[in-house]
Amino acid sequence: MEQPEAGKAGNRRRVNHFFSTVYAVSVFIFRFFREAFVPPFEWKEIVRQCFVIGYKSFPIITLTGFITGIVFTKQSRPSLSDFGATSWLPSLVSLALVRALAPLMTALIIAGKVGSNIGAELGSMKVTEQVDAMEVSSTNPFKFLVVTRVVATTCMLPLLVTYMAFLGLMGSYLNVHQNEQTSYEAFIGDAFSRLSFLDIFASTFKSLAYGFTIGIAGCYTGYTAGQGTVGVGKAANSAVVVAMFVIFIEEILIVQVVNSWR
Repeated sequence: MEQPEAGKAGNRRRVNHFFSTVYAVSVFIFRFFREAFVPPFEWKEIVRQCFVIGYKSFPIITLTGFITGIVFTKQSRPSLSDFGATSWLPSLVSLALVRALAPLMTALIIAGKVGSNIGAELGSMKVTEQVDAMEVSSTNPFKFLVVTRVVATTCMLPLLVTYMAFLGLMGSYLNVHQNEQTSYEAFIGDAFSRLSFLDIFASTFKSLAYGFTIGIAGCYTGYTAGQGTVGVGKAANSAVVVAMFVIFIEEILIVQVVNSWR
């Protein structure tokens, strides 16, 4: 009889912990919106974070986007060739990149690269009491550390997604031109002929949502870190895991809503 009771107690603790975490995250997000629109604004720190998050992510986004375009085109050609429809390759690649590949892959890369860095950085500042020192010096640590990073990730991800989509199309064009001798003008015309305003809007909305998720996940895990150096490692790991999990959930929900409008 003791084991079932212990199991029930453990389940209750897990349920209570889950709902308490959801409540804490909700309060954290509400505080972000409350602080984000109240002056003073930390413009210099926002610009610096945009540089760190955006510009320093260009190399890996460049490599990933270009290779994605080439590989996706090479993998799609045999299937289209069976139906004599290789001329559809530009449209297929552009739709795949804009609708799914560019937003999702960029978000996952930034979650791993930037999300973990934010979690570790804020976690380190938390456990070394630098956050408390900022409060003593009459600086709002939440506005300076959290708001600036969330705004930067939210603003920079759409730009990185657009950049990755462009490079993916360039990689696809090189492969198509090599095999079908398609001109650049014809490739671009075919690539954009099937894209609609809804595709652009959905991709932009995804990018904003993913950027906000990455920023909130990294800042929350870092800002609430504890247990010394162990907490810093947990914060970095949790930032990536939580951000990726929520991104996949958002992808499913957004795709369902967008498909219902087509």
